[in-house]
Amino acid sequence: MPTYQQTLDWLFSQLPMYQRTGGANYKIDLQKTLDMMAALGHPEKKLKYFHVAGTNGKGSTSHMLASVLQEAGYKTGLYTSPHLIDFRERIKVNGVEISEAFIVDFVQQNKVMFQDLELSFFEMTVGLALCYFVSEKADVVVLEVGMGGRLDSTNVVVPEVSVITNIGLDHQKFLGSTLSEIAIEKAGIIKSNVPVVIGETQEEIRNIFLAKAKELNSEISYAEQEIQESFETDLKGSYQKKNTKAAVLALRKQSTFPVSEEQIKHGLLNVVKNTGLLGRWQILQGLPTLICDTGHNLEGVSEVVSQLRQTEFERLHLVWGMVDDKNVADVLGLLPKATYYFTQASIPRALNVDELQAEAANLGLNGEGFPKVHLAVKAALANADKYDLVFVGGSTFVVADLLEYWYR
Repeated sequence: MPTYQQTLDWLFSQLPMYQRTGGANYKIDLQKTLDMMAALGHPEKKLKYFHVAGTNGKGSTSHMLASVLQEAGYKTGLYTSPHLIDFRERIKVNGVEISEAFIVDFVQQNKVMFQDLELSFFEMTVGLALCYFVSEKADVVVLEVGMGGRLDSTNVVVPEVSVITNIGLDHQKFLGSTLSEIAIEKAGIIKSNVPVVIGETQEEIRNIFLAKAKELNSEISYAEQEIQESFETDLKGSYQKKNTKAAVLALRKQSTFPVSEEQIKHGLLNVVKNTGLLGRWQILQGLPTLICDTGHNLEGVSEVVSQLRQTEFERLHLVWGMVDDKNVADVLGLLPKATYYFTQASIPRALNVDELQAEAANLGLNGEGFPKVHLAVKAALANADKYDLVFVGGSTFVVADLLEYWYR
């Protein structure tokens, strides 16, 4: 029997994976997911779901939903991506990660079928997650879309409620180059007679969601308009206010899993404790303060910069790396005055640090380059005084490298 690490190595390297290598390996064939579900005995039909899509905030919103549902006493499955330290972060029940043994056994039992169907990493992982939730007899599953919506491998379920947090410019190589094109892809998770919650009202794409909801006889609601009260959450960052409203409205718009206002309050205040969420305005140490955040596209970085402006510090040190499918110049143009430490994540899709330095220099952002994230972080912490702030971001994978170094 292979070890857990050998199984992971096979999952990551045997088959193409968009998250690591980019567009050349992006598959958009939902039929393969359906064929896999049939081969697995249709686990997607044996569970109840909250289905969450969006450019930014879908991970935080998914964890908020799971936390509240756990507080209400429901056995709650949570599927998210990507992971930051360990693959098992993607699949949890009541905040506890899937076991290594289940992963090894599942892959061994289904390896021939995976190969016959030529499934992608993401398709296999969705199959693994749903089968695990069935085996654990989960009452409810919070299912985060990987990318897009319409052709995403999670889009084989009929949920109790669909959630679309917001629409921004990200993954344009695959989803389209305009907000409208991307909105059409995200709207693909709207299902017939299933309520849909829109987290952020964006006038330029509002009609796309309205038309799709009308076509499918789905009640459509806007969290910013319907939720007037504010909710406290243990997730730091002012941008989380939008996510709390989306989560609360989604819970209120379905009736299968009743939750009380007290359970909503406690769930939102205990997201990290209940679910183990990492990388959202995560404070790793103080004096000097070290913070990381996975915000990586125009909208996400805008929120991060806004939060930095609200944070007290003497000097700002920015450890920054990006992937090569982002609009690099536009994102860099948002960044504040700081001492910069440019770096690159340990994945092929990472933007080369020399290219990043050159792009930044064109915008007047100068700093030293480091081939590894932990080297950049070490240098920033060494240069930082007691009341300075060291911020690490620009890419989910940069944060992943930081956390792996920090905790191991």
